[in-house]
Amino acid sequence: MIRELFNKYRGFIFYGIFGVLTTVINIVTYALCFKYIHIPNVLSNIIAWIIAVLFAFITNKLYVFESKSMEKKTFWSELVKFTAARLATGGLDLLIMFIAVDVMAGPAVVFKVISNVIVIILNYVLSKLVVFNKKENP
Repeated sequence: MIRELFNKYRGFIFYGIFGVLTTVINIVTYALCFKYIHIPNVLSNIIAWIIAVLFAFITNKLYVFESKSMEKKTFWSELVKFTAARLATGGLDLLIMFIAVDVMAGPAVVFKVISNVIVIILNYVLSKLVVFNKKENP
């Protein structure tokens, strides 16, 4: 029964596990760049984001959505769509936070949690329906 549940929700379980690892990689990379290598804040954040997105792409491709094709055309198409989706949801996060906190003076942490939930769901849906769509990427 546990195996059946795992198999049924395998992608979603792996999405959660690798999502946590992606977050850890982002934070650790940022800390290493900023605190120990002394790279400026914004550049450290960009480097951390790039490494985290690359890790998320690889783990989502291979383990979450099981897109095994390493054909150049498929790989690059998926990478570009994945990165574009992450940029879009990152922009949405910024927009939500700007409106909720700066314009409406709402509680920042509460809205950051709400925004993150929206972004996580959108990232999963975009990855499933657009990036690693098995109909488009056989």
